[in-house]
Amino acid sequence: MISVVVLIVLLPFVAAVAGLLGSRWPRGGSRTKENDRAAARRAAWFAIAPVTGSLLLTLWLASWSARALPRGSASYTGARFWAGLLPGSTEGTLTMVETGSVPISFTLRADGLSILIGVLVVVVALAVQVYSVGYMRDDPRHPSYSAFISLFTSAMLLVVYAGDLIVLYAGWEIMGLCSYLLIGHWWEDRANSRAAVKAFLVTRLGDVGFLFGIFTLGFAAGSFRIDDVLSADIPRGTLITATMLLLAGVAGKSAQVPLQTWLPDAMAGPTPISALIHAATMVAAGIFIVARLYPAFLGAQPTLDVLAVVAAIGMLGAALAALAQDDLKRVLAYSTISQLAYMAAGLAAGSDKAAIFHLLTHGAFKALLFLGAGAVIHHVGSNLMTHMGGLRTSIPITFAAMTVGFAALMGLPPASGFFSKDAVIAAIEHSHSPAQPFLYGAALLTVGVTGAYAMRAWLRTFFGPARVEALPEPPPGTAHVFDGREAPRSMLWPIGVLAVPALLLGFAGVTEVDWGSALVSLIVALLGAGVVYAFWRGAPHQDPARMLGPFRTACERAFYVDEAYRAVFARPVLRLARGVVRTDGQVVDGAVRGAGRLTMSLSGFVRLAQNGNAQLYVTGLLAGLLLITVAAVVLG
Repeated sequence: MISVVVLIVLLPFVAAVAGLLGSRWPRGGSRTKENDRAAARRAAWFAIAPVTGSLLLTLWLASWSARALPRGSASYTGARFWAGLLPGSTEGTLTMVETGSVPISFTLRADGLSILIGVLVVVVALAVQVYSVGYMRDDPRHPSYSAFISLFTSAMLLVVYAGDLIVLYAGWEIMGLCSYLLIGHWWEDRANSRAAVKAFLVTRLGDVGFLFGIFTLGFAAGSFRIDDVLSADIPRGTLITATMLLLAGVAGKSAQVPLQTWLPDAMAGPTPISALIHAATMVAAGIFIVARLYPAFLGAQPTLDVLAVVAAIGMLGAALAALAQDDLKRVLAYSTISQLAYMAAGLAAGSDKAAIFHLLTHGAFKALLFLGAGAVIHHVGSNLMTHMGGLRTSIPITFAAMTVGFAALMGLPPASGFFSKDAVIAAIEHSHSPAQPFLYGAALLTVGVTGAYAMRAWLRTFFGPARVEALPEPPPGTAHVFDGREAPRSMLWPIGVLAVPALLLGFAGVTEVDWGSALVSLIVALLGAGVVYAFWRGAPHQDPARMLGPFRTACERAFYVDEAYRAVFARPVLRLARGVVRTDGQVVDGAVRGAGRLTMSLSGFVRLAQNGNAQLYVTGLLAGLLLITVAAVVLG
């Protein structure tokens, strides 16, 4: 069975290698637009076929795991399935690396949790690859783009199925590299390259703590194998230290406070990459790690308390920032930060099941929203909602699909987000954490703000007067095709397929809904949406975000966190770097150059005595003899 897991991880990796090496074959032809399109078609097949194979194998693995528990069992329910509690599991060690200290085992493990997240990863990755055929059809670097998506997918699958912390860390870091390459795909634009560097550096900052956390757990347990770590008797102080360090990496990858600033800027990359990062890879990895190591986190309650505070600040702050954005993709980016904070809140409240349930539904509806946003941008030629409006009649399929996505984001029944969000809210409501009142209040406020910004984005994009005049140049890789047509079918099919789980996936948890909590959150969400609708109805040509009044600018700038980081960290470091350069130039280099000048001066003085004049030599010799003679007489 472990060979199936190996194939699931390796097939996207093979697709990446094939895409990089084989898409330009045969070589030697001229670089023409037609040849580029042919290479892109080959790259698409190199990417889509292996990921489809991984999807089929993952579904087969899920069915095998489901058969491990008799259907007649009282514990066999849809909610337990989606919570990752299937009992069927398999594990295999492919090789063991002796280090002289704690050995490293290349171990892969498939259980209910990893299989469920694996399904999410391959479904979204396949949807993104198919979608990119239309979205990136005129991009000359499409082969490398699709290859890096395949490598990204393989790295996330390695994280999901890893049975050893070092193997997990390898996949974790490869994802960081792929995010840098894909966010900066259009590197000619300075904003894209800067966003890629920012994402890479900020997540690396968290990964330093993450790596030390892995070392702390591994050396304390005497093994990096995850099952050994979770079963080891690790002192509580060591466990708290290790989980706090791991939390730094989780905050970086899942864009949580205080390392959340890279994710909105990452919207500079291609929209399909945004869907992949936000729904199934990078940002999902941090929540997955806490769920995978959850017994260790349960043994470190102070870490969960810190996570609760981080989640409360992040969910509400990001939701308020989303309410003031004009860029549709940035609205969804801040939405992701907020929804990930919901999942972190569920983990802090003691329910990994609720967090994973929301991770799955969020992956479906957020991928749908991003791909739908890409279709809107493809149609209009701009990311800004200021340039949209009235699109429901011109792109009805995209409108219907994004309506499902926004309903799931707001938590409206029967969309999937209603059930999973309620699971998180109910877990927080019944939590015994010291931070429970603060966390529950922040969660309810966030529900209202989420309803507000989702309603605003829906209305500003699809309703009201059309605002397409005086559009700027379209973003790289898109076409200004405001001509009443939908996106290409290669883009519409993934959108339509993702709309199904975004709408229906939540019914897997319908048996465990806390209807009292669900009713409260639904009322709050509708209240937030209703306030926005009232402002929009009064003036459809104006932005409902004006309801924020004097706080709108602060929300739009995400409470000036980036500015604060530039003032506190970036500028002092730059000044220090300039000081080091000056010191190096004036002191270090000055000393070297000064030593050289002194040597040259001394050599010039010595050279005066070695000029080849025989008379000067004889004169010097006689003078020396005279001095010696005088000294001998005087001293004798």
